[in-house]
Amino acid sequence: MTQKELLYVEDAIGHEKVIISNLEDLINCLSDDNIKNYVQKEIKTHKKMENNLMSLLEDNVNE
Repeated sequence: MTQKELLYVEDAIGHEKVIISNLEDLINCLSDDNIKNYVQKEIKTHKKMENNLMSLLEDNVNE
């Protein structure tokens, strides 16, 4: 992976962390359980994406 690609992946991981943090903050403000459940699913989706991006970095280190 090129240096530019590594920087892109690192940046994307940072974006995922910000999204996850914002969604977790949002859940604390919500009272509707249906909306809370939806946001919780979105958090899981973004955590999975963060893990996938981290795997890319780990694979690059192992090469």
